[in-house]
Amino acid sequence: MWCAQSSLSNLIFFLLILWLPVTVAQAEGIQIKSVSMAAVEQGYEISIDSEIALNATLEQVLEKGIVLYFVTKFSLVDSRWYWFYDEVARGKLRVGLRYYALTRQYHLNHPSFSQSFNTLTEALQALGQLRDYPLIVKSDLKNDVDYIASLRIWLDLTRMPKPFQVEALGSRKWDLSSDKLEWRMKLPIPEQPFQIKGH
Repeated sequence: MWCAQSSLSNLIFFLLILWLPVTVAQAEGIQIKSVSMAAVEQGYEISIDSEIALNATLEQVLEKGIVLYFVTKFSLVDSRWYWFYDEVARGKLRVGLRYYALTRQYHLNHPSFSQSFNTLTEALQALGQLRDYPLIVKSDLKNDVDYIASLRIWLDLTRMPKPFQVEALGSRKWDLSSDKLEWRMKLPIPEQPFQIKGH
């Protein structure tokens, strides 16, 4: 009886050890939770919910006063011309995340406004939420046509100082990006916004 309990305890302990690295690996990165697209008077808007977590390297860089720029890119392509990538609508937003040691606050710098937060957790939570962002429509959109939508969020290394760009080459510590989320859809109508869950 004692041997059976001991074996069971060892098995549980072994499984916990195997499970633990997976949990740590999933603690950093970018995961898209949901995206919705709505028809408005001016055209179309998207809203996105995602989770963004930094690894230790990026947190240290942030504490040194280096700005981390995150890019969110949404594209809508006519499925009939998909292979030619005929982009008919797009939305691209770049937001900077910075830490000020003097005030011990984190700042999100959007193109038109800025926000301040007392903790990194609060700043990352706000960074992962995009609300009612207008799309740029390049050509006539039709309600009866199938479109292919794609969405991706990533850390823009090209905006970092050159020494950090060189250090980032070939290093996974600097590779912070969501999977590219892609789906087929028809345009939403005012009464019925389109929504999809991420991975």
